[in-house]
Amino acid sequence: MLQIDDVLDQWEIIVSEVNKTDVPLECIKKIIIKLPGGQKRTINLHTLIKQGMEIEEIESMVSRTFSELGDDVRDVDFVIDIKSVAALVQPETDKILGKL
Repeated sequence: MLQIDDVLDQWEIIVSEVNKTDVPLECIKKIIIKLPGGQKRTINLHTLIKQGMEIEEIESMVSRTFSELGDDVRDVDFVIDIKSVAALVQPETDKILGKL
């Protein structure tokens, strides 16, 4: 029987191969925006969701932030919330596999 840590490790592998632009915002913990001179700007989506902010509001805020920063954005890193991804995908996976 697989332990929860084993299952999450498997999800880590799956998620590492997904194009990060295809991940829903609710599955992202943080967006780290790298700026000139080594500066960074972090948007902690996990905290915003816990505080009750709606996904649509977060999406608008993220879009506005990228628009304001414009050409200063050097790179963007996404910290994925593996538990959220697993919770979102696992029920569908179970349904599909249950039919085999």
